[in-house]
Order: sequence, then C-alpha cells, then structure tokens
Amino acid sequence: MTYLRSFRVWAIALIAFLLTFTVSSRALAFCGFYVAKADAKLYNQASQVAIARSGNRTVLTMANDYQGDVKDFAMVVPVPVILQREQVQIADSRIIERLDSFSAPRLVEYFDPDPCAPPIFWNRPMAAPAMESAAPGRAGRSNQALGVTVEEQFTVGEYDILILSARESDGLETWLVQNGYRIPQGARELLRPYIRQRMKFFVAKVNLEEYENSGYQALRPLQMTYESPRFMLPLRLGMVNADSSQDLLVYILSPEGQAEVSNYRTVKVPSDAEIPVYVKDEFSDFYKAMFQTSYTREGRNVAFLEYAWDMGSCDPCSAEPLSPEELRQAGVFWTRPEMPNTMPNNVFITRLHVRYTRDKFPEDLIFQQTNNRTLFQGRYILRHPYTGEMACEAGRQYRRSLRQRFEQEAQTLARLTGWNIRDIRDKLPQIRAEQFPALPLVARLQQLMGRVIDR
Repeated sequence: MTYLRSFRVWAIALIAFLLTFTVSSRALAFCGFYVAKADAKLYNQASQVAIARSGNRTVLTMANDYQGDVKDFAMVVPVPVILQREQVQIADSRIIERLDSFSAPRLVEYFDPDPCAPPIFWNRPMAAPAMESAAPGRAGRSNQALGVTVEEQFTVGEYDILILSARESDGLETWLVQNGYRIPQGARELLRPYIRQRMKFFVAKVNLEEYENSGYQALRPLQMTYESPRFMLPLRLGMVNADSSQDLLVYILSPEGQAEVSNYRTVKVPSDAEIPVYVKDEFSDFYKAMFQTSYTREGRNVAFLEYAWDMGSCDPCSAEPLSPEELRQAGVFWTRPEMPNTMPNNVFITRLHVRYTRDKFPEDLIFQQTNNRTLFQGRYILRHPYTGEMACEAGRQYRRSLRQRFEQEAQTLARLTGWNIRDIRDKLPQIRAEQFPALPLVARLQQLMGRVIDR
C-alpha cells in the first residue's frame, strides 16, 4: 500500500511536470488563441482593392460591391497607360475574401495560470513580434467635337471595356452620358485633374447577355496589369456620390516590405490592448467604435495600418496564409513558377484602411514601398482570470489584484471606444470568494489536462 501511494504521488508529479512543459512550450510558440476578426463585413460601404507590385509593374484587382441593377453599372477608373485586352482579366472574388480574412484585425484570448503553481512560462500576452474572348477592337475612334478618343475596346467576361483619352472633362462627361453610361452629377470636376495629368480612363459596363449566360449572381472583380512608375490609387472619383464617409481596404503585396501612403500620414491602429472579457460577444461593435474614435482623434485624414506580415506565416492565424496558387491569382508575379508547391518567403502583405470623405481626402493615394519588414497586427486581448483553487498567499494576492486589473481594462476600453465608463463597469465581473472554488489537486490536474487537449 505504501508503495502504491508513493507511485500515485510520483505519477501525479510526473503528470504535473508534463503538463507544465507542454503548456509552456505552446505558450512560447503561439501568441494567444484567435477568437474573432474585424473583416470588411463590418462596414456597409467598404471598397476593397488588392495591389501586387514589384519594380514598375502593378497588378490591380478591384473587388466589386455594386448593389444596384447591373444594367445601371458603370465604372470609370483613371489609369496611367493604354491597356490592351491581354492586360485585363476577371479575378476570383474569393481571393479578395482570403486577403481580407488573413489580414483582418483580431481578438485573441489567454487564460491566467494557477498563481499557486511553481513559477514557469505561461501563455501571458506577448507583444506582436517586431515584427474570355474579346469583342472586335475599334481603337482610334474619335469624337473631335468632344475631344474624346476610344483608344481600345474589348469584352472581358461580363464586362464591356473601353480605354478612353480625353482633352477636357466636360467633353468626357458628355461623351459618357451620350453613350449610355450613368455618371453621377459633378463628375467633370473630379475628372479634370486626371486629364491634366494625361491619364487614360478605364471604363466598364455590364454586357447583359454575357452576364446572363455566365450564371453568376454578382459581378466579379476586374484585374489589370500595367507598367508605370506611378504607384497610386485613384480615390477622388469614388467621392462623386459619397454623401457620407466610405471605407477603403487596400491589400498591398510586395517582395520588399511594408507599403505606406506618402501623401498622407500612415499610422498604426491601436493594438495589444487588454480589454474586458465580455467584449468577446461584442467585438464587431468594439472595433467599429474603436476605429471611429481613432479616425476622429487623428484628424480624419490618415491611412491606418491594420496588418503587416510575411505571407508565409501568421501568429495568431485568423485564416491560413494564401497558397502559392492563390497568391498568383492575387497578382503575385515574382515568385518562382518552377516550385509551385513551395510557400514563398518573399511576399509581404500590408493592409491599409482609409475612411474618406470629399473634404478630408482631396487627393488620390500615393504609395511608396519600403524595406521595413517589421511585423504588426491589430490585436486585442482578453485575459480570463484563473478560477481554480488558490490556497496560497500568491493566490490571495492574485484575487485582490483582479479588481484593479478589471478597472484598468474598463478604462482602456472607454479610452479606445469613447463608451461610457459606467456602462462598462456594470458589465464587469464581480469579485467574490465563491467565484474561486477550491479544487483538489487531481481535479486541478484534470482541468489542466482538458485545457491542453482542447488547445
């Protein structure tokens, strides 16, 4: 019997050691457990653009969130060069969704360790590491009276495409209206600067016959490839019928490092903030309020960095990194095609979030690439208090510290969101002795075992 009791004690000690080692190892390798993300679905009007760029070559993919009757759809995008049919194609809308999901700001959670256990490395919050066939072309047709020239004309998928040049904005607006394009009033004012810069105009409308034959329920993204030293995104035309602020998410893929906006400030969204656990059920409301508060605080004329990471990894992952084939579909052209199944290590993603209005973003976005490969993510932290047995002085001190910690989390939440501190405090857990029931040692080990298995 004595031998049996000794064996049980030894076995329990061994289990405790193994649990400690296992949990500690995972904690060092994994920065929290992902539980929610702030993707484009949070916003009613969120445009999404993916830009893959290396050198002077740009692959621009524009997601289409058009909600009206497709026969009324018209897209006018200034472009620096005359595009040919082979430079324009249809993209898979799932690629934009994958980029969004992978790079979205995220909510992570941690579970406090037993304060009475021997000192070990646990999973406390850690800062992010420094972290189709073409229609016959009729190029060159000119309307001399209006100063508009059709440089190229072709069909791609469900879209009829024109590439136009123009001498003056009044003539271009008149030509578009006369040819059946529904252009919002006030467009000529915003077209004028592009004409002065001698830019061309990529004009798309829906080919109804092709659209009906395609079987798709929504318009697919358009993707264009061109060579130009200009690294920019035309923004002003999107303001023509913008009665309120609109959100723009830009995913920039580069073989170098972070991209930033050069003609406006680029600032990081607040990150690595510990907030009350109850926000897990209100994360969408939290992020929208937090972003609006930061947007106002920064003067409503900045680009927010929400994510910057090497595409070969993620920590924690809100979605798996894109495969080499998915990256190719997103426009990445500089990876090695002879190794299709190898994850590339030279694709860096930058996620920029711009909220714009006509009075706060009067200029288009001009980007610049950098060699900065510091990793960053918008990350918000939930720390669940330990609720097991705490029959030691450290446990009593831990229990007393929770009230102050909860208050700090409440103050942080109020500062980030502008929410009323009294309303936040009403939702905080109350610290009572009965919330921390005593558990025998074996039960505590079983609880820890269950956590390791779950993870």
